[in-house]
Amino acid sequence: MSKTETKARAGAAMPEPASGPAQEVKTALAGFMSDLKTFQHEIKSKLQEQEERLTMLDRKSHTFGRPALAAVVETDLSHKSAMETYVRNGDDDALRGLDLEGKAMSSAVQGDGGYLVDPQTADTVKSVLKSTASIRSIANVVNVEASSFDVLVDTTEVGSGWASESGTAAETGTPTIDRISIKLFELSAMPRASQRLLDDAAFDIEGWLAGRIADKFASAEASAFINGDGVDKPVGILNHTQVPNDAWTWDTLGYVATGADGGFDTTSPADAIVDLVYALGAQYRANGTFVMNSKTAGQVRKIKDADGRFLWSDGLAAGEPARLLGYPVLIAEDMPDVASDAAAIAFGDFASGYTVAERPDLRILRDPFSAKPHVLFYATKRVGGDVSDFAAIKLLKFSLS
Repeated sequence: MSKTETKARAGAAMPEPASGPAQEVKTALAGFMSDLKTFQHEIKSKLQEQEERLTMLDRKSHTFGRPALAAVVETDLSHKSAMETYVRNGDDDALRGLDLEGKAMSSAVQGDGGYLVDPQTADTVKSVLKSTASIRSIANVVNVEASSFDVLVDTTEVGSGWASESGTAAETGTPTIDRISIKLFELSAMPRASQRLLDDAAFDIEGWLAGRIADKFASAEASAFINGDGVDKPVGILNHTQVPNDAWTWDTLGYVATGADGGFDTTSPADAIVDLVYALGAQYRANGTFVMNSKTAGQVRKIKDADGRFLWSDGLAAGEPARLLGYPVLIAEDMPDVASDAAAIAFGDFASGYTVAERPDLRILRDPFSAKPHVLFYATKRVGGDVSDFAAIKLLKFSLS
C-alpha cells in the first residue's frame, strides 16, 4: 500500500471537529425555534384568557339586561346641546342636522323657525303642569295628533223587557250616542332675557325657561278648565248651563242649592254638602273629588254635623291628605268664592266628566330682534278641554233654590 492511500484512509476515519460555522448556525437556529414556540404558546394563553374574560362579561351583561351605554345618551346630549346653542345665540345649524325620531316630534319642526324643546326641558314643563292645583290632575288627559278630539258618549240605556216562553219578543229602546268635539287651542308664553344674561355660561337657561313657561301655562290652563268660554281657549266646567239637579238633562250641569243666599244654611250647614254627594250617581261617586278654592275650604273645614263632628277629617294614615266626608279635596284657586248664586264647590268623577286633549309637543321660537337688547322666547302648546260626561259632575250653588 502506498503512502498516499494510507493517508487517505486515515483522513476518512477521522471525525469532524465539534465546533465550526455550520454547527454554530444549527445551534442558533434550534434556540430561535425554541424561543419562538415558547412565545407563541404564551400569546395563545393570553388570548385564551382574554376571550374567557370577554365571554364572562358578555354573559353578565345579558343576564342583568344592561342597556346600551351610548346610543340614547348621545342622542339626548346632542339634542340638548343643539337646543342650548339655539337658545343662547340663535344658531340653528345643529338643530337642522338632528335626526328627530317619532311622528309627533317630526311634524312639529316647521320652516317658520319653530323647534321642539329638547326632551329634558319638555319633561320639566310637564311635571310642573301636573303638580299644580288644576283640573288636569284629576281629569282624563289624552294626547292627540289632530286639531280636535271627539268623545263618544252613550247618553241613554238599552231598553229591556220580560218575555214569556211562547210570546213574541217586542222591540226595545235603542241607545243614543252623543258626540262631543273638543277643539285644541294654542297656549302661548313669551318670556324674555337679556343677551348678556344668555352669554353667561353659568346661567341655567333651560331651567329658567322651563320655569317661566310652566308658570304661564299652568296658570292659563287652570283658569280655562274652570271658567273658559271656549273662545280661543278650552271650555270650563262652570261655563255650561246650570240647572237644579231635579230638572237635570244632558248638556247641562245639575246643582244643589245651599238654601241660603250667599252662604250655608245657619241651622244645618252640613246638609247641603251631604245632598251634593248623593246627587251624584253611585257609579261616579266611588271616584268622587271635591273642587273648591282656599277661602271656601276654610269655611267648610269649620262645619260640624248634628253630633258635633267635623265633616273634614284628617287622614287615617301618615302622609294621607285630609278628606271631606271621606272624599279627597282639590284646592283650585280659580273656583269662585262663596257669594250669592256662586257655584263655589264642585263634586264629581272628573276622570269621566272632564277631558283634556293636548298635543305632546312643545315648540319654542327665538326672537332676538323685536325687543333689543333682550331676546324673546315664544313658546306654544296646543291644548283643549271640555265636559265629556255631564252626569259625572255636580255643583253646590249658594242660593235659596
